This record gives sequence, structure tokens and C-alpha cells, in this order.
Amino acid sequence: MGSNGNQKDHAIELSTYCSLKKIADANFDYEDSKYIIFGVPFDYTSSFRRGSSRGPAEVRRSYDNLESYDVAYDIDFTEVPICDIGDIFVNEDPDETVDSVSEVVSIIRKDNKIPVMIGGEHSITGGSIRNFRDYGMIIIDAHSDFRFSYMGHKNNHACATRRSLEVLGEGKIFSFGTRSTSREEFEDPEFRKVKFVRAEEIKKHGIEKEFEQYFPKISHHIYFSIDMDGIDPSYAPGVGTPEPYGLTDTDVRYLIRKTAKITDGFDVVEFTPDFDNGNTSMLAAKLIQDFIGARETKRIF
Repeated sequence: MGSNGNQKDHAIELSTYCSLKKIADANFDYEDSKYIIFGVPFDYTSSFRRGSSRGPAEVRRSYDNLESYDVAYDIDFTEVPICDIGDIFVNEDPDETVDSVSEVVSIIRKDNKIPVMIGGEHSITGGSIRNFRDYGMIIIDAHSDFRFSYMGHKNNHACATRRSLEVLGEGKIFSFGTRSTSREEFEDPEFRKVKFVRAEEIKKHGIEKEFEQYFPKISHHIYFSIDMDGIDPSYAPGVGTPEPYGLTDTDVRYLIRKTAKITDGFDVVEFTPDFDNGNTSMLAAKLIQDFIGARETKRIF
């Protein structure tokens, strides 16, 4: 709202979806902001360790400990137009939750702003990606997430990549850090329509070489989704479905820095506070700061 009480953009409409919570450095009103942060406290389809519904609150708490100025980017985040509109209201219906995410991101996109979503489980990415149909996509994930349905739900966390493929189409999705794929997924004829870059190949050749190999094939604008289990459990133990032999934290930062300028949507999901020692929440918070910093900085990485 402006000072004269006139509605601008869709701030009032968004307030019907969200609770009032705020990440540190989010000092701007919605109408004046470029980056719109929101949480989705949903973990109903989680199949191993539930608790990612508490992820958004814990990431915000950890963010409080980050310095607002980052010398690497020469950015003071308190001066960046960031707004946190809180957590969207969810229930236990995954279809309704994914639809709500889709609607919230649609509103943000219509206002020419950049959504930054904190999960919650990976199923919610399926709602956000509906608003990026002409885009490419980078995913960080230990798992293929390519089941057509799982546990009776098409909008299950184990189906996030499959739902994204249905929106974006063949050759548009690059998933880095894969090291767990079911036989059912691997033998699916659709599986080869996504490029899964295995963590083993990244460890063997280095993240720079693997990225440079695929970057020319990546669309000119992308959506970037980080499932925290894509990162090795030694860096990120607090996840719902941990998998050994993963990416390093700096591997993921490298990919963010290389693509931030062409990234128009971003999420961090699958952080489960109950199984954390503090590392995962802090890393998730820092990755959000890295995205905004790398997108705003004048420096070249």
C-alpha cells in the first residue's frame, strides 16, 4: 500500500495467502521490491524423515546470524529491494498446496518480481515451475525424482522432476548431483529427456568442467531449484532423504554464481530441522544470500 492508501501491484491479494514472517535483510515493502521471499511449510508426502514443514522458520532464524554485507559480492543486502511475505497457508492435500504455490508465483511474476521460495518438500517446485514454461531449469538433487506417481500422489516429492518435465519439455532440465535412481525411473522412456549429471562424474571431472559441457545447452533464462539432499550429508545432514557421496557446498555455490544473472526463479527445499546440527539451516540461508548477491553484483565469477 502507498501512503495514500491506494493499492499497488498485488500486495493485498498476496496477503490472503501468507502469514506474517520476515527474513533478516528483507526491509522493503512488496511494491518496492525486486525479490519476493516466501515459505511453504509442507511435508505431507515425505517418505523417510518428515519435518521439512519447519524448514522456512529455521532458515529465517539462521539467516539472522549472517552479515548483511558480503565482501565477495560487495553487496549490502539491507539495500537490496527484498520483501518476505511470510509462509503461505497449506493443508495436507498436496494437489491444493501445489496449486497454491502456482498461484502465488503467478502473482509475483505478473508484478515482474523474482520469487524465492523456501520449502518444505520438493513437491512444491511443481507448482512454481508452471509459471516458467519457456525457461530452462537447473536442479540440485541426490535423487532423480522421476516417478510418475508415488504413495498415491502425482504431486509427491519423488515426482518433482517428472512434473517439471511435463511443463518444460525435453532438453530443458539439467539435474546436478544425482546418485539415487530407482530401476522404474531408469527404464522409463521419458527418463532420457532430462540430463542427469551424476555426482560421481562431477567428483571425477570437477564442477567447472561438467558445467561448461552443458551450459551452451541451457536456455537463456532458467529456474533454479535446490533440494538440500543434493549436497553431501557432511555439509547438509538435516534433510528428509540423505544420500552419501554428494556435491560440496562450493559446487552448488559455483553453479549459482554462474547462472544467477539468468535466473528468474529460485527455491531451496527439503531442509528438515529435526535432523540438523545447525550446518544445513545456515547453508540454506547462505545459498539464498548467494543467489541474490550473485545476481546483483557487478563482479564476474
